[in-house]
Amino acid sequence: MQLTRAADYAVRVMVFLAGLPSGERASLPQIVKSTGAPYSFLSKVLQGLTGTRLITSRRGPAGGFEISASGRMASMQQVVEAIDGPISLNVCVSQRRSCPRKNWCPAHPVWVKAQEALLGVLSKAMISDMASGEIDLKGLAHIRTGTDD
Repeated sequence: MQLTRAADYAVRVMVFLAGLPSGERASLPQIVKSTGAPYSFLSKVLQGLTGTRLITSRRGPAGGFEISASGRMASMQQVVEAIDGPISLNVCVSQRRSCPRKNWCPAHPVWVKAQEALLGVLSKAMISDMASGEIDLKGLAHIRTGTDD
Protein backbone atom coordinates (compact mmCIF):
# COMPACT_ATOMS: atom_id res chain seq x y z
CA MET A 1 0.00 0.00 0.00
CA GLN A 2 1.25 3.42 -0.89
CA LEU A 3 -0.46 6.77 -0.52
CA THR A 4 -0.86 8.64 -3.77
CA ARG A 5 1.46 11.34 -5.02
CA ALA A 6 -1.51 13.71 -4.87
CA ALA A 7 -1.84 13.12 -1.11
CA ASP A 8 1.88 13.78 -0.66
CA TYR A 9 1.58 17.05 -2.59
CA ALA A 10 -1.52 17.99 -0.58
CA VAL A 11 0.41 17.63 2.68
CA ARG A 12 3.24 19.75 1.25
CA VAL A 13 0.75 22.44 0.18
CA MET A 14 -0.93 22.49 3.58
CA VAL A 15 2.35 22.75 5.47
CA PHE A 16 3.50 25.57 3.19
CA LEU A 17 0.24 27.51 3.53
CA ALA A 18 0.13 26.96 7.31
CA GLY A 19 3.60 28.50 7.50
CA LEU A 20 2.38 31.75 5.99
CA PRO A 21 1.16 34.57 8.26
CA SER A 22 -2.56 34.40 8.96
CA GLY A 23 -4.56 36.01 6.15
CA GLU A 24 -1.75 35.78 3.59
CA ARG A 25 -2.40 34.08 0.25
CA ALA A 26 0.03 32.34 -2.07
CA SER A 27 -0.17 32.19 -5.84
CA LEU A 28 -0.07 28.93 -7.76
CA PRO A 29 3.50 29.63 -8.98
CA GLN A 30 4.61 30.25 -5.37
CA ILE A 31 3.07 26.97 -4.26
CA VAL A 32 4.67 25.10 -7.17
CA LYS A 33 8.07 26.52 -6.26
CA SER A 34 7.77 25.78 -2.55
CA THR A 35 6.37 22.25 -2.86
CA GLY A 36 8.22 20.96 -5.91
CA ALA A 37 4.92 19.68 -7.29
CA PRO A 38 4.24 19.87 -11.03
CA TYR A 39 2.05 22.82 -12.02
CA SER A 40 -0.46 20.74 -13.98
CA PHE A 41 -0.90 18.20 -11.19
CA LEU A 42 -1.03 20.75 -8.39
CA SER A 43 -4.16 22.47 -9.69
CA LYS A 44 -6.14 19.25 -9.19
CA VAL A 45 -4.76 18.87 -5.65
CA LEU A 46 -5.70 22.47 -4.86
CA GLN A 47 -9.22 21.84 -6.16
CA GLY A 48 -9.54 18.87 -3.80
CA LEU A 49 -8.30 20.87 -0.81
CA THR A 50 -10.61 23.76 -1.71
CA GLY A 51 -13.56 21.38 -2.11
CA THR A 52 -13.08 20.08 1.42
CA ARG A 53 -12.61 23.64 2.72
CA LEU A 54 -9.13 23.02 4.07
CA ILE A 55 -8.02 25.95 1.92
CA THR A 56 -9.78 28.82 0.21
CA SER A 57 -9.07 30.37 -3.15
CA ARG A 58 -9.64 33.83 -4.53
CA ARG A 59 -9.34 34.95 -8.13
CA GLY A 60 -7.90 38.19 -9.36
CA PRO A 61 -4.76 40.27 -8.86
CA ALA A 62 -4.88 39.96 -5.05
CA GLY A 63 -6.00 36.34 -5.30
CA GLY A 64 -4.36 33.09 -4.44
CA PHE A 65 -4.72 30.25 -1.98
CA GLU A 66 -5.02 30.56 1.77
CA ILE A 67 -5.29 27.97 4.49
CA SER A 68 -8.65 28.03 6.28
CA ALA A 69 -9.06 27.92 10.05
CA SER A 70 -10.09 24.27 9.82
CA GLY A 71 -7.13 23.58 7.54
CA ARG A 72 -4.75 25.12 10.05
CA MET A 73 -6.13 22.72 12.69
CA ALA A 74 -6.23 19.69 10.37
CA SER A 75 -4.29 16.50 10.88
CA MET A 76 -2.21 14.79 8.26
CA GLN A 77 -4.90 12.09 8.14
CA GLN A 78 -7.58 14.66 7.27
CA VAL A 79 -5.45 16.07 4.45
CA VAL A 80 -4.66 12.65 2.98
CA GLU A 81 -8.30 11.57 3.20
CA ALA A 82 -9.42 14.83 1.56
CA ILE A 83 -7.49 13.73 -1.51
CA ASP A 84 -7.46 9.91 -1.39
CA GLY A 85 -10.57 9.09 0.64
CA PRO A 86 -10.48 6.80 3.68
CA ILE A 87 -7.09 5.24 4.36
CA SER A 88 -7.08 1.47 4.40
CA LEU A 89 -4.09 -0.86 4.49
CA ASN A 90 -6.10 -3.56 2.76
CA VAL A 91 -9.70 -4.57 2.12
CA CYS A 92 -10.10 -6.52 5.35
CA VAL A 93 -9.77 -3.32 7.41
CA SER A 94 -11.67 -1.09 5.01
CA GLN A 95 -14.44 1.04 6.49
CA ARG A 96 -16.55 0.35 3.42
CA ARG A 97 -17.14 -3.33 4.09
CA SER A 98 -16.64 -5.98 6.72
CA CYS A 99 -14.14 -8.75 6.13
CA PRO A 100 -15.87 -12.15 6.00
CA ARG A 101 -12.67 -13.86 7.26
CA LYS A 102 -12.13 -11.68 10.32
CA ASN A 103 -13.44 -14.22 12.86
CA TRP A 104 -10.99 -16.96 11.90
CA CYS A 105 -8.15 -15.37 9.88
CA PRO A 106 -4.89 -15.20 11.86
CA ALA A 107 -3.74 -12.16 9.87
CA HIS A 108 -6.84 -10.07 10.59
CA PRO A 109 -5.84 -8.85 14.08
CA VAL A 110 -2.40 -7.92 12.74
CA TRP A 111 -3.95 -5.86 9.94
CA VAL A 112 -6.26 -4.18 12.46
CA LYS A 113 -3.34 -3.29 14.73
CA ALA A 114 -1.28 -1.95 11.81
CA GLN A 115 -4.26 0.11 10.60
CA GLU A 116 -4.76 1.56 14.08
CA ALA A 117 -1.07 2.45 14.33
CA LEU A 118 -1.03 4.17 10.93
CA LEU A 119 -4.21 6.16 11.59
CA GLY A 120 -3.00 6.97 15.10
CA VAL A 121 0.18 8.56 13.82
CA LEU A 122 -1.50 10.42 10.95
CA SER A 123 -4.33 11.71 13.16
CA LYS A 124 -1.87 13.12 15.71
CA ALA A 125 0.44 14.76 13.15
CA MET A 126 -1.03 18.25 12.98
CA ILE A 127 -0.41 20.49 9.97
CA SER A 128 0.21 23.53 12.18
CA ASP A 129 2.84 21.63 14.19
CA MET A 130 4.55 20.47 11.02
CA ALA A 131 4.60 24.03 9.64
CA SER A 132 6.06 25.46 12.84
CA GLY A 133 8.64 22.67 13.19
CA GLU A 134 7.12 21.65 16.52
CA ILE A 135 6.10 18.14 15.50
CA ASP A 136 6.83 15.68 18.29
CA LEU A 137 8.15 12.65 16.44
CA LYS A 138 8.86 10.77 19.64
CA GLY A 139 5.28 11.28 20.78
CA LEU A 140 3.97 9.97 17.47
CA ALA A 141 5.82 6.69 17.93
CA HIS A 142 3.72 5.73 20.96
CA ILE A 143 0.28 6.42 19.58
CA ARG A 144 -2.15 3.50 19.90
CA THR A 145 0.60 0.93 19.70
CA GLY A 146 0.54 -0.02 23.35
CA THR A 147 4.30 0.35 23.70
CA ASP A 148 6.09 2.50 26.23
CA ASP A 149 9.59 2.57 24.80
